[in-house]
Amino acid sequence: MPLPRAFLPLRHRVFRGLWVATLASNIGLWIQNTGAGWLMTILDPDPMMVSLVQAASMLPVFLLALPAGALADIIDRRLFLVGAQAWILVNALVLAVMTGTGSLGPWGLLALTFAIGAGNAMNFPAWAATTPELLPKEDLVGAIALNGISFNIARAIGPALGGFAIAWAGPEAAFVLNAVSFVWLIVVLVAWKPEARNRRMPPEHLVSAMRAGLRFVKATPAMHAAILRSCVFFLFSASIWGLMPLFVRQQLGLGPQFFGLMLAAMGVGAVAAGFALPMVRARANRDQLVFGASLLAATGMAILAVSRHWAPAMFGMVLFGAAWISAGATLSTAAQLACPAWVRARAIAIYQLCFFGAMAVGSALAGWLGGRFGVAPGLGILAAGAALGAVATMRWTLEFGAPGQGGRQGLVAVPDALPLPKPAAPAHELRTLLHENANRVLEVVRYRINPDQRTEFLAAMREVRLVRLRGGAMLWRLYEDVAHPDLYAELWAVETWTEHLREQSRHTEDDLAVLAMAATFQCDGAPEAARYLNVQP
Repeated sequence: MPLPRAFLPLRHRVFRGLWVATLASNIGLWIQNTGAGWLMTILDPDPMMVSLVQAASMLPVFLLALPAGALADIIDRRLFLVGAQAWILVNALVLAVMTGTGSLGPWGLLALTFAIGAGNAMNFPAWAATTPELLPKEDLVGAIALNGISFNIARAIGPALGGFAIAWAGPEAAFVLNAVSFVWLIVVLVAWKPEARNRRMPPEHLVSAMRAGLRFVKATPAMHAAILRSCVFFLFSASIWGLMPLFVRQQLGLGPQFFGLMLAAMGVGAVAAGFALPMVRARANRDQLVFGASLLAATGMAILAVSRHWAPAMFGMVLFGAAWISAGATLSTAAQLACPAWVRARAIAIYQLCFFGAMAVGSALAGWLGGRFGVAPGLGILAAGAALGAVATMRWTLEFGAPGQGGRQGLVAVPDALPLPKPAAPAHELRTLLHENANRVLEVVRYRINPDQRTEFLAAMREVRLVRLRGGAMLWRLYEDVAHPDLYAELWAVETWTEHLREQSRHTEDDLAVLAMAATFQCDGAPEAARYLNVQP
């Protein structure tokens, strides 16, 4: 019997094993969050201390996302993931033992919660960057949707299991269950044998790898679009998390059990949309899907704003849940497709850092609006903002195609045999200077073009600039010879000689096509290329 379309990514054995194991670990983390929050009410019931438990679990994402993404790119990703899960496992066991022996205080709980959050922060970008390596491109949207379904299933099951565990054997039981949930994931990761990455260069250093990731994102319009649209979507939709407890308590006049039911209704909508997303994606492109999901989220929020009964409010939450996973999975797919393998984890870390930041700001904004104008008007204002934001960001297209692409597709048809600029080999007497940490390298390409093609050439060089910056250039300039209107010099600098050598391996097919396109303007042969090593006089 063939699998339903939504489950097609599960036909890939490795992805299936990791997905099931990740579902178990996600459930464990929600059990952990429930246990930590409840334990703090025992250790120190001050509202500030209780709220710090959630802050301690989320703060590592902001502190560690970029270095975690860089590390996941420059060392063996499987071992990195195993290390992150092992770190969470050890800290969960320490938390369980200290709780069981009565030796844990409120600040110790916050410290261990922060440590477990640090493991999650290290895990997020590495796992997101691994997903495209486990299955073909056509299954990526479905795989990301399944990851979202996994998260929502865990969010629905985990807190309930945590509550039962606490009632049965105390908070330490919740922490033990969290630790056990990671054992399976570690076993699956150890058994996974990914293809070895062909490394002809020494590994990047952490700080320079982080800078390279920032430069790549800065020079990639596809990432700009994914980040901008995700920030706008999550800025307004995060209001649900900030206002839902007050909405249930004040506007509906109901108790905590209905708060749980509202979140469950959102989970139902998210899971249902996750199953339907592959079919919808076959009929709509990413721009249309995110736009539609944004309007659907605004509709759900507007329904909540006018609801005075639990039934329409729950319907609004179902719509909101469907919109949440549809937009989230589509935007995440767009971000992942914009990144070649060498930079994927750190670029996704930057993407995640941005939308987590947008959610934090959105929750604070919702709280301010709710306090200033009331819960219902606040939700109405944010629903209008979500709809206007969807319209305002429509021109930032998510349909870019291949990884690493600069922002336009199919610029020109370029002959395969076109000669690209190729610098001369280093002189023998200077080779000893060209070690891994050699000084900054200045690269130069000189063009001789027909002055009548100046406008077209400058348009092509705008694309070349993005290619150089994505490849690791610290700066890029184009100079025009004031005495000879047919001569141009392109200059860019990279940090070290090794970074210069890495440039070639970082170029995608689209990048090479852009460079070849620029070379077509050369009047004869290939443009002249040269390299200069920075020296101290």
